[in-house]
Amino acid sequence: MTSDSLELSVTRVIDAPVETVWKIATQRLAEWWCPKPWTVEIIEQDWRAGGRSVVVMRGPNGEEMPHEGVFLEVSPGKRFVFTDAFAAGWHPRSAFMVGIMEFADEGGKTRYTGSARHWTREAYDQHKAMGFEQGWAAVAEQLAALAEAEHRAPGD
Repeated sequence: MTSDSLELSVTRVIDAPVETVWKIATQRLAEWWCPKPWTVEIIEQDWRAGGRSVVVMRGPNGEEMPHEGVFLEVSPGKRFVFTDAFAAGWHPRSAFMVGIMEFADEGGKTRYTGSARHWTREAYDQHKAMGFEQGWAAVAEQLAALAEAEHRAPGD
């Protein structure tokens, strides 16, 4: 996407079917959500439109970044959309972005696209300066490694 759209995104083809990638993405979020060595503690993930999403990202030097928001859409096997513009119960908050994680079949593999849409140029620039491309690409790699290992596991 162009910077005029205030959207940043990364995409990657994962050598596993959508069903496997979706399962890993939603059931094993703590294993791929942050670029290592960062970790994430899942406080709540209510996988439905309007459901609460709360995580705390932790850095290797004791940094803590709590994130609270809601899911705007959860379409199993296709995509989930979340934002920090609301807390549970549709209580407005100061907004930074809308996150969109999409999963599309590509000949038995999965095209994963992670996007962040921003309300303001300042938020877009801040996210880009924080290392969006590098961080979200690392997260896509972590998701891919988990999904591809699961797909190759004996007994599947």
